[in-house]
Amino acid sequence: MIQAKPKMKISSLFVYIGLIVIAVFSIFPVIWMMGISLKPVTESVAGFGAMYTSHPTWQNFASIFKLMPFWHNAWNSVFTTLVGMVSTLFFCSLAGFAFAKFQFPGRNVLFYVVIATMLIPLEVGIVPLFIIMRKLELINSLWSLIIPKAATAVGIFYMRQYIMAVPTEILESAKMDGCSDFRTYRSIILPIIKPALASWAALTVIARWNDFFWPLIFLRTKEKFTLMVSISLLPVSEGLSTPWPVIMAGTSMAVIPIMLLYFIFQRYQVAGLSSGAVKG
Repeated sequence: MIQAKPKMKISSLFVYIGLIVIAVFSIFPVIWMMGISLKPVTESVAGFGAMYTSHPTWQNFASIFKLMPFWHNAWNSVFTTLVGMVSTLFFCSLAGFAFAKFQFPGRNVLFYVVIATMLIPLEVGIVPLFIIMRKLELINSLWSLIIPKAATAVGIFYMRQYIMAVPTEILESAKMDGCSDFRTYRSIILPIIKPALASWAALTVIARWNDFFWPLIFLRTKEKFTLMVSISLLPVSEGLSTPWPVIMAGTSMAVIPIMLLYFIFQRYQVAGLSSGAVKG
C-alpha cells in the first residue's frame, strides 16, 4: 500500500497536466479573440504576436453600437434562443414520453423513421423548408428559426431513452389515482427528468445562439438579423480591409452571455443529478 501511493500521485500528476493542456487549447481562441478586440484597427492581427498591443483601446466596442443595431439584434438572438429552447424541451420530452411509455400501432416503425432522419443533413432540406416558410409568410420572421426546430430527432431520442428508465409502476399508480396522461407528464415525468432537460437545454441554447446558417437564409433585414449574422456583415471601414478588431469585439460581446447561460444550466444539471442520486 505504501509503494502504491507514489504511483497514484504520478498518475494523478499526468492527468492534471493533460487536463491543463486541454484547457489551454480550449481557452486560447477566446483569449486570442479578446486580445484582438482591444487592438486598434490599424494594427496587424496576423500571428501570435497579434495578441499583444501597446495601445489597447475600447473603441472597437463603441464602434459596434454605431455600425449595427446591437441591442435589437441581441433581442432577436435572445428571443429565438429562449423560445426555441422552451418549445424544443416541451415537444421533444412530450414525444419522448409517448415513444417510451405508450403502446400504439406502428410505434417502433415511427420511432425508427424519426431516428433515420438523423442521417439526413439539415442543409439538404433547406429548399423545401424555404418554400414552406414562404407559403406560411414567415420569411424574414423570427418564427422561421423556431418552428422548424421545435422538435428534433436527437432531442426525441435523448428524452425517450431517459424516460424509459422511469418505472412504469409509478405511471400506473398515477393513472389509478385519476391522473390524465398530460398531468402524469407534467407532474411526474418532468420532475424526474430534470437532469435530462437541463442537459438538453444547455445544448439547445448554445446551438441556437450560435446558429448562423438558418438566420442567414430566412432573415432579410438588419432589424431581423441575429447577433451572429449581423456581426459577420459588419461594414468595411474606408481605406481598410475587413475590420477584424471590431468583429472580434462584437464576437466577444456575443460570446459572454452564452458562456454565462451555460454555467447556469450546468449548475442545475449537476444539482438535478445529485438530487436523483440521493432519492435513488
